[in-house]
Amino acid sequence: MNVLITGICGFVGSSIARTLLSRLSDVKVSGIDNFVRPGSETNRLDLLRRGVKFFHGDVRCASDFDQLPDADWVIDAAANPSVLIGADGRTSSRQAVEHNLFGTINVLEYCKARKAGLVLLSSSRVYSIPQMQAIPLQESPDSLLFDETRVSPPGVSSLGMTEDFTTAAPVSLYGATKLASEAMALEYGYTYNLPVWIDRCGVLAGAGQFGTAEQGIFSYWLHAHSQRRRLGFYGFGGRGLQVRDALHPSDLATIVIRQLTTGSIKPGQIFHVAGGSSNAMSLAQLTAWCDRRFGPHPAVSNSSTRPFDVPWVVLDSTRARQTFAWEPEMTLPKILAEIAAHVETHPEWLNMAGA
Repeated sequence: MNVLITGICGFVGSSIARTLLSRLSDVKVSGIDNFVRPGSETNRLDLLRRGVKFFHGDVRCASDFDQLPDADWVIDAAANPSVLIGADGRTSSRQAVEHNLFGTINVLEYCKARKAGLVLLSSSRVYSIPQMQAIPLQESPDSLLFDETRVSPPGVSSLGMTEDFTTAAPVSLYGATKLASEAMALEYGYTYNLPVWIDRCGVLAGAGQFGTAEQGIFSYWLHAHSQRRRLGFYGFGGRGLQVRDALHPSDLATIVIRQLTTGSIKPGQIFHVAGGSSNAMSLAQLTAWCDRRFGPHPAVSNSSTRPFDVPWVVLDSTRARQTFAWEPEMTLPKILAEIAAHVETHPEWLNMAGA
């Protein structure tokens, strides 16, 4: 099996490449990356040593696909993953669309020409911001909890949001480009008879992630706490009660492998691939964990809520669990311990990763 991974030198792309090579005996992996993400170049030599055929290029440039070898499957892991893209004062709306939608179109044209299947890695942030903000929650001393006693929007329970939660605008420019990419991927699959899987991922976390305050929050928080950088609890009372779930990329790779190799399940489906409620934690709880591991370092409180902030993002992965007999193997304590070990051996990581 020949697999092409876009964004192969990023945290997710490189992690999936390593897992494919370690678990599948008949796989050949190639990849393309433009190294726009600081730190991504650190993965190139390791991947080359593992036999990955690497191409320096940009998915936004259609002609860069001309140099790529044929593939049976493409795993699209190339994107600007910040929900603030186009609204952060550093990137433009045009860049958001070029990175996260036009790049997908070029991938789909490659798949059409080479008759390749596609695994599109999407996001939990395709959902309606007002409706996520309307999920009924109650406060505990250190976390927000789903409130089962109140009426909630369709498609959410204490297990998290399902794939049926509304994607009505506004979802952010980032979310809109990912949602549009999903729609185009499904249409290309239907029109040209290409197998397409769409995986909406929760927060991915693990050692070696190039975390920033906007993306990769678990990794970023541990590194920044250890280095005594300024940390802030923004919005929702300024106490760090907001909650996210976490998934290790090796568990994402398990789903991807089953999607690449299954012959009994019809592609063209959308799945949540996330840690879920059992792997969820608030920023206050994460800070307490860091205090125990690295020593006390308080976060600054700021109660003002920013436009794209949402209080509780937990994904219900029941569909993926039932379809693929899948369970995440990396619990959140294991993920945090892995990141912490990396923090202690790489004190320069945030500077190298541009955070």
